[in-house]
Formats: sequence, structure tokens, C-alpha cells
Amino acid sequence: MSNKRQHRSIPALTQLPRPVYARSENWDHSGTQTLWHSHAWGQWSYAIKGVLVVHTHTGRFVAPPQYAIWVPEGIEHQVISSGAAQMRSLYIRTGSLINPCWHNACVCEVSSLAKELVLQFGCFDSEYKLNGKENRLANVLLDTLDDLPQAQTQLPMPSDKRLLAIFDYLQVHTGEQININQIGHKVGLSGRSVSRLFKQETGLTFQQWRQRLRLLSALNLLEQTMPVTQVAMECGYESLSAFVAAFGKQFGETPGKYF
Repeated sequence: MSNKRQHRSIPALTQLPRPVYARSENWDHSGTQTLWHSHAWGQWSYAIKGVLVVHTHTGRFVAPPQYAIWVPEGIEHQVISSGAAQMRSLYIRTGSLINPCWHNACVCEVSSLAKELVLQFGCFDSEYKLNGKENRLANVLLDTLDDLPQAQTQLPMPSDKRLLAIFDYLQVHTGEQININQIGHKVGLSGRSVSRLFKQETGLTFQQWRQRLRLLSALNLLEQTMPVTQVAMECGYESLSAFVAAFGKQFGETPGKYF
């Protein structure tokens, strides 16, 4: 699918005109992706519609509409949407957000207040007056973002090439019923070695990591209004109840309520 996505160019900014700079983009149904790139500032990306995915070299971050993805200054990343999306991004000067959580890439929940502030701020000129109401709203926006809670919609990525090959395979064959020994055999590892390396490189057991991959894949299917039972089957769950239980444990909501 990724070859059919349109490639989106990156704005040729060398510095931010103000501490916070807003961008609005609408991506069509064919999907969009950027090339790998980094910024000399942080990027906070929020999808009003659609599901955004950001890849870094150490993680895969997924944001449905009520979530946003933060990428700090200097972190190489790629932004992907599999279908239509309305994206609102904030480029934020490093140091403007003071919560230590912003030192690393992460996913955060978006409150109703944050959403309205982002939409309002996006209407301002990029070189808004520093002594006017626009700057005061920018400061309120930064304070609001600083208090947003983090969410567990990210997948830590291994660096071992054999484990990355496992990721590539499972990303395409998400619902396949293949056990750890069989998947290890494909890359020349025993099941025990796969288990040891995944825990060592991601902090998760292989089973935990695979389940999170399946649940993150489910988010995109659910946003496309695929029936929950079909999503469960597509993502490798043997029953609807097993999928709903795993989804609730990960995200704190049933699939139906989540969107």
C-alpha cells in the first residue's frame, strides 16, 4: 500500500518566525507519506480526521483523531496516513514546553480545550504580534499542551535487523496465526532467542509487542468504520470477546466507544 501513497514535501523553513508556528494540511483518500526528515524544533501533529502514524528509528507512533504525536527537535521521522486525513501541526521552538515528557517522542491525548485552541491558533498570521492577543493565546496554548497526558499508542522498535524483518512480516500478515518458533525460523532464530531479544531491545515480551502491533493496526481499521468483528479477525483474534478485552486493557475503552 505504501507505494500508492502520495509523497508530501516538507516546508523549507530554516527558522520559526515565532515560538509557535501552525500548519494545516488536508490529505486525500489515497494516503500520504513524507520522506524521512528532522526539524530544528519540535513538531506536534494532530489529525482532526483520519489516523496519523509517525515512524522514528526507535518507535512507531499512532494517533487516532483524539490524540496527537510529538516529535522533538532533531529526531528523524516519517509521517504517514493510510487514507484521507485532516492534519493540524504545530512547530514549537525547543524549550517552550517544559514538561520532561517532551524530551522524547510520544503520543498524547488531546483535550477539548487543546483542540479548540489549536484550531483558533491556526487562523492567525505566522508572524503574529508579540505584544497582541495572538501571542497571549499562544502562551495559553503552550501551557495547555504541557498538561496533556501521554497515551500508550506507540510501539517500541528493535534495532536488530532480524527483529526488524519480523516486524516487516507481521505488519503485512497481522492476522496470521504463526507462533514464535515459526516466526523465528524465518529469520534464523530460535523462539527462545526471539523472546530474549525482543525483551532486551523493546522492554516488552514478544507476545506483548505483537499484541500492541495488532491493536495499533486495529485503530486504522476501526477509524475506517470496519465492523468490530471483522477488525478482530483481520488482526488475528480468534473471537470478538478476546479482541474487546485486549483493546480495553490497552486503551481503557471498548472499540465502539474509542472513536
